[in-house]
Amino acid sequence: MEQVNDDTLAAARKVIAVHINYPSRAAQRGRTPAQPSYFLKPSSSLSLTGTAVERPAGCELLGFEGEIAIIIGKAARRVEVDDAWGHVAAVTASNDLGVYDLRYADKGSNLRSKGGDGFTPVGPALIAADAVDPANLRIRTWHNGELVQDDTTEDLLFPFARLVADLSQLLTLEEGDIILTGTPAGASVAVPGDLLEVEVSTADGQLSTGRLTTTVKEGTTAFADFGARPKADDLQREEAYGSREAAGLPATQSALSPELKAKLESVCTATLSSQLRKRGLNNVSIDGLTATRPDRKVVGLARTLRYVPNREDLFKTHGGGFNAQKRAIDSVNEGEILVMEARGEKGTGTIGDILALRAQVRGAAAIITDGGVRDFSAVAAMELPTYYSNPHPAVLGRRHIPWDTDITIACGGTTVQPGDIIVADSDGILVIPPALAEDVANDSIAQEREEVFIAEMVQQGHSVDGLYPLNAEWRTRYEEWEAGKAND
Repeated sequence: MEQVNDDTLAAARKVIAVHINYPSRAAQRGRTPAQPSYFLKPSSSLSLTGTAVERPAGCELLGFEGEIAIIIGKAARRVEVDDAWGHVAAVTASNDLGVYDLRYADKGSNLRSKGGDGFTPVGPALIAADAVDPANLRIRTWHNGELVQDDTTEDLLFPFARLVADLSQLLTLEEGDIILTGTPAGASVAVPGDLLEVEVSTADGQLSTGRLTTTVKEGTTAFADFGARPKADDLQREEAYGSREAAGLPATQSALSPELKAKLESVCTATLSSQLRKRGLNNVSIDGLTATRPDRKVVGLARTLRYVPNREDLFKTHGGGFNAQKRAIDSVNEGEILVMEARGEKGTGTIGDILALRAQVRGAAAIITDGGVRDFSAVAAMELPTYYSNPHPAVLGRRHIPWDTDITIACGGTTVQPGDIIVADSDGILVIPPALAEDVANDSIAQEREEVFIAEMVQQGHSVDGLYPLNAEWRTRYEEWEAGKAND
């Protein structure tokens, strides 16, 4: 098997890297791109297996990302997806290294953060492109002997042929150019003394690049004061390590704390609605929907998905593959509620049993759509509450294009933003601005306590005149009643 050597590196006039391509990485990052995006790494960043990479002096966060590198074998300009793989000569292993301490410096181009000398090791062996199925490769990364990345190319957001075809629409991919195809979840941070290993193989293990090895050493030359200097914050630490927990950082406070969630669960939407009305919010209910589990009280944070009316040419580009609908379902987190804008369109489904099951497995608190539901019996039988306009057997594409996620939408006659607090019960569905939620919950609890007293007085035969709502006399009696309950 041919080995990557100095001639391989010298032939690479361009090194192009893809930002996000594996669903596992997209879920970790909390964002799934609709189209591929790229950045350039200088060819001087290339290095061979067995070399040492320097963590620059003053830098804390040298990130590693095991990747599959594809090497162009024949110039490609405006090629079609079906022809693109024929322009690839080989695949090999790579490690897309970079210092998060300098990400701020170049506004997304990654030039300094990812372009350092030796920051793109490749090798050790080349696997001929015509000997493999590009959708049947495996990528693994070891950090000091521990397997930290292990994924396959079976369900990439953007298959390799699409990357080649896409890039070739604007620029010529030349023989020897290298494309780094994205990293799966598990990328993290290395420190001086660490050993990094990356291997690409066929899924059955019959063909392999062998392990690309890179050691990390500490840089000794400080950055000059006439350019950007390294700096790290907790956001970069979280990004570099993959999570706040992995970075040793305290968990961020959610807009919906367990205490606030318990308060909202303890009161009915009718009470919450009256408190929102007192604050001038009259248009915060999602109307006209039916629940598969009307017995359930649901409280959660909104994630949003927008459908636009079907237009055949646009459905071709946005309807297939890992589209916005699937991205939304596959990234919804535990306790979140997926809210869909379907324009009240009743002539097709917007969710079916498989995707609803996926949302349930991921821990979603509910699904809300102002459109139809397919596979209704199966969806209705799930534990996951679904709020819907009507059952309908037709597939999504009859009326809709899944267009975008995590944006401001309209659903059931009101506006919903990502991060809004949704509360639903048998009375209806409310959207509560997070900034108001604590006060609304506290005042709702107090209101319902008053209503318990009022109900007792009515039960004893008192007229509602002056009692509901409480006048000054009755409020004094309520406060005495409340004090007596507190002393019981």
